[in-house]
Amino acid sequence: AVAGGSGCLAKAAAVLVLVLCMARWSAAGMGVNWGTQLSHPLPASTVVRLLKDNGFDRVKLFDAEDSILGALKGSGIQVMVGIPNDMLWDLAGSTKAAERWVTANVSKHVNDGVDIRLVAVGNEPFLQTFNGTYLNTTFPAMQNIQAALMTAGLGSQVKVTVALNADVYQSASGKPSDGDFRADIHGLMLNIVQFLASSGAPFVANVYPFISLYADPNFPLDYAFFQGSTSPVVDGGVTYQNTFDANHDTLVAALRRNGFPNVTVVVGEVGWPTDGDANANPAYAQRFNQGLLDHVASGKGTPLTPGAPVDAYLFSLVDEDRKSIQPGNFERHWGIFFFDGKPKYQLSLRGNGGGMLVPARGVEYLQRRWCVLKPDADLGDQKVGDSVSYACGSADCTSLGYKTSCGGLDAKGNVSYAFNSYYQTEDQDDRACDFRGLATTTTVDPSTGTCRFIVGIAPTSTATRNVAARTAAVFFALLLTRIHGTLAGLL
Repeated sequence: AVAGGSGCLAKAAAVLVLVLCMARWSAAGMGVNWGTQLSHPLPASTVVRLLKDNGFDRVKLFDAEDSILGALKGSGIQVMVGIPNDMLWDLAGSTKAAERWVTANVSKHVNDGVDIRLVAVGNEPFLQTFNGTYLNTTFPAMQNIQAALMTAGLGSQVKVTVALNADVYQSASGKPSDGDFRADIHGLMLNIVQFLASSGAPFVANVYPFISLYADPNFPLDYAFFQGSTSPVVDGGVTYQNTFDANHDTLVAALRRNGFPNVTVVVGEVGWPTDGDANANPAYAQRFNQGLLDHVASGKGTPLTPGAPVDAYLFSLVDEDRKSIQPGNFERHWGIFFFDGKPKYQLSLRGNGGGMLVPARGVEYLQRRWCVLKPDADLGDQKVGDSVSYACGSADCTSLGYKTSCGGLDAKGNVSYAFNSYYQTEDQDDRACDFRGLATTTTVDPSTGTCRFIVGIAPTSTATRNVAARTAAVFFALLLTRIHGTLAGLL
C-alpha cells in the first residue's frame, strides 16, 4: 500500500510539473507536421525517436490517434492535436460530443504525460474550394471544445485554435501593409480572432510559396526563396525579398488593422515538395527549407515584426503515399524524409550548418526484391496499359511524369516502376507480381539516376498488411481518369 501510494504521489507530481510548464502557450522556432496517410507507416515509437534524434521538440498532428499520442508520452515533445473537418458538424452541435472528445483525446493523454499544448479544430476549413461547407460549424466547434477543456480543468493549459489556409487573408494592392481578411468571411474571421485573443491562443496559418509558384507560371522563382529576389515587393519604406515574409506580414497587418496587434502568429505548415512537378525537386526543397531554417535561426523576424521569433512547423516529416493528389502529384512528396525515415537531402535543422538530419533507426524492410516488366513483353499488348492503370490505381506512381524523379525512364522503365510500386505496397506478395504473366521479380536493383525503385518496409501489424488490397477499388476509381490522361505519355 505504501509503495502504491508513493507511485500515485510521483505520478501526481509529474502531472503537476507538466501543468505548470503548460500554463502559458509559448513556443518559438521550428516544429514539424507528422502526417499519417501512408500505406505502410513507420511504428509510432520509431517516429518519436526520429523526432527526438533530430531535435524536434514540437509536433503538429492532424488527428488524435491513440497510438501516436501514446508514443509521445514522456517524450518532452509539445503537441498540437488536430480535429478533422468531418468531425466539425457533430462537435458544433453537441457540447456532450465535445466533452467526450476532450476526455478521450486530451484529458486521458495529458494525465498520462503527453504535453498537449494546442487543439486545432479543423484543417483549412474555409478554403474556397470547400464552397462554404464548414463556415457554420467551425467556430461553434471551437467554442464547444474550449468549453469542454474548461470543464476538464485544462482550459488554461491547452489552447484552442484552427489551422487556416493563407487564403483567409489578402491584400488588394499586393502590399503586405494593406492586408485584411477575406471579404466573404470578414465577420466570421473577426469573431474567431477575438476568441483567440481572449484565450491567448495563436492564429495558425499555412503558408506555401511553392503553391504560389505552382499556380502562377509568371511567379518569380527567386521570390519563393530566401536568397534575395530580382522582383522584390516595395511597400513604403520596406522591401520584401521573399514571399514568406510578405505573406506573414500580410496576416500581421490584417490583425493590426482589425484591432488585434497582440495575437501571436504561428505558421502551421510551410515546406517544399521533392517530386511530382517540375519545380518539386530535392535541390529546390533543400534551398527553400534551409533558407527558412536559417531565417528562423537568425532571430531577425520579419519587416513588420523585427526581432520577434518566427514560429513555424515544417511540412512535413515523411512522404505520404495515400494523400489525395487532386491538388497535384507533388502532394505525396512533402517530407524531409522518405517514407522509411531516410533523409532526402542535407538539412541543418538548427540553421547555419548545425544539426544535420539523422535517419530513423531500427527500420525493418522487406527482402531486397523488385517486380519488373518481363524483357520479352510486348508494349503494344493491351494488357500492359490495363495493368499499369491497375497498379497505379492502388499504389503510388506520382514519381512518373514530365521532369519528375523518374521522368527519364523509357516506356519499359515506366511499366516496371508501376509494377514494383504495387508489388511493394502489397508486401511483396507473389501474386502481386504477375500482371497476367507480364511481370517477374528480380534481385537486381532497377533504380537509375534520380529514380528510386523502393523496397517496402515490413508491415507493423495485420491491419497494415494488405491495406492496398482493401482500398484498391476506391483509389482505382479516383485515379483512373487521371492515369488514363497521362498514360499515353508514359508508354
